[in-house]
Amino acid sequence: MPENIEVLYEDNHLIIINKRTSDIVHGDKTGDVSLSDRVKDYLKVKYNKPGNVYLGLPHRLDRPVSGIVVFTKTEKALSRLNKMFIEGTVYKTYWAIVEATPPKSEDTLIHYLIRNEKQNKSYVYKEEIKNAKQAILIYKLIHQYKKYFLLEIKLKTGRHHQIRCQLAYIGCPIKGDLKYGSKRSNPGGGISLHARKISFLHPVTGSQIVIFAPPPDNVLWNEFISLEK
Repeated sequence: MPENIEVLYEDNHLIIINKRTSDIVHGDKTGDVSLSDRVKDYLKVKYNKPGNVYLGLPHRLDRPVSGIVVFTKTEKALSRLNKMFIEGTVYKTYWAIVEATPPKSEDTLIHYLIRNEKQNKSYVYKEEIKNAKQAILIYKLIHQYKKYFLLEIKLKTGRHHQIRCQLAYIGCPIKGDLKYGSKRSNPGGGISLHARKISFLHPVTGSQIVIFAPPPDNVLWNEFISLEK
């Protein structure tokens, strides 16, 4: 069985994985083995499939981010989940460890983002400008540990690097996120942003699915988890 895959949920139509910060979800120019390929290998071995394994991907997660990634095992589930993501009926909650006290304990951030493809970076504007896309998120401060703060984030839009650049814009860069102003990198190069929870109606059966993903196993995340108990 392929190693280093943490399966959070699996049925005939879906397989939901807890992604590590080092995993790339889909193959790119780096040539690194993708999480998609490793999940295909897992399914091939588990179910003794002789040919190619079908695997659909209705959403993405940036490489340095950890947490929930949903894959589909059938085309029917993929087409329906794609529609649900577009319609906003898939609900995701993120956790972010930031390096400064947020201006408010709870707030809705509304900005306009311009993506720079060459730099693989998004820039934030307070007012609407040409070619900018509106970005909306809601954050809530849930814990403090020493000089770090744990925020719970719910996205109302899904823009490139949205959480990372919007939090940096209000003076709260995510720990380890050098691209958006963090002071130093995390061991292993990941950032302290985690796709913590997802909830939606199963695209085929209609049953309620609610999944939580444990954060990475390190001292800081473990401290915050202990504060949840």
